Amino acid sequence: MARILGITIPDNKKILHSLTYVYGIGASLSALILKSAHVDSDKRAKDLSDEEMNKIQKIIERSYQVEGDLRREVGQNVKRLKEIGTWRGLRHARKLPIHGRSKTNSRTLRGNIRKTMGSGRKSSAEKT
Repeated sequence: MARILGITIPDNKKILHSLTYVYGIGASLSALILKSAHVDSDKRAKDLSDEEMNKIQKIIERSYQVEGDLRREVGQNVKRLKEIGTWRGLRHARKLPIHGRSKTNSRTLRGNIRKTMGSGRKSSAEKT
């Protein structure tokens, strides 16, 4: 089992896709990391040598904020929004959608789940 930054990445997937299991690394960043480490992106994670794994890990540690540090920073940002009382902070506190179509996107949080068309809809006599 290959481990990077304490995260076990899948062995049978290509390293390009395996790196995305680390929080904060997406597909494009994964490709950039592999390019700078001079590692073939078509290799499977189990086929990487220890030297290649160390190169990848050093690049990630040196250049990018991932996993615990990134989660902590995002949490602090949300906490700050809640403290200063912004709209986004209030939406986070109530666990409602922050952006966009809140009538339809918050159905499950409101308990208004529509499994079939017409079910769960408020009757026309009720006030919306």
